[in-house]
Amino acid sequence: MKTKILSAVGSAALVAGGVAAVICVGLPATPALAIPVFDANNYAQNILTAARTLTSINNQIQSLQNEAQMLINQGKNLARVDFPQLQELQAKLQEIDRLMGQAQGIDFKVGSLDRQFEGLFPQDFTGLGTRNQRLTAARAQLEVAMGSFRQTMSIQSQIAENVEGDARTLAAIVSRSQSAEGSLAVSQATNQLLALSTKQQLQIQNLIASQFRAEALEQARRGQIERQAREATARFLGDGKAYSPRN
Repeated sequence: MKTKILSAVGSAALVAGGVAAVICVGLPATPALAIPVFDANNYAQNILTAARTLTSINNQIQSLQNEAQMLINQGKNLARVDFPQLQELQAKLQEIDRLMGQAQGIDFKVGSLDRQFEGLFPQDFTGLGTRNQRLTAARAQLEVAMGSFRQTMSIQSQIAENVEGDARTLAAIVSRSQSAEGSLAVSQATNQLLALSTKQQLQIQNLIASQFRAEALEQARRGQIERQAREATARFLGDGKAYSPRN
């Protein structure tokens, strides 16, 4: 009896083992859960790489900003300064030249100076024998001298009129110079001031030339009168002997 029971228990155990084996073979195996692992070195390396990349990007942005500012500065340096008064200055100088060209009798041309001076103030009085001839020559000399003084006064008047316009031009140029941002604008404003100064110096030179011409003609006229007077006196006295009447 006991033997039968043990045999039945062993059979049941074998059957249970076979069923378990069948179940193990038929069902899929469940994998074990993965446990995450934190790599501190790798994390620090990633952060360092990101920081370096951000710094490089910031440097590139700063470089672009510097280039943009440089282009802006170059644009300011190349900015021009207008000079609308240039034509006005040239017109005033042309007016002075026109007045200088009105010189009569003896002009300011070197090539014709000797011929004109000799014609107006001859060294030989042979052709001035008659009274009318001497009066005509004296009148011509006086007209030339008076004309030269008149021309000098005209130039003086023109320069005096130009002073007011030059003052306005100077104020405009100085204003543009003070508000200039670039080197080109500053240089142009400086050149404009030099142009105004040169124009004023040319006016003064023309005035001095006209004034000296008038004074020289007047001195030449007076000298010619003295020479003619001495010549006339010498002709009147003749050989210097006193007059003796005849019987």
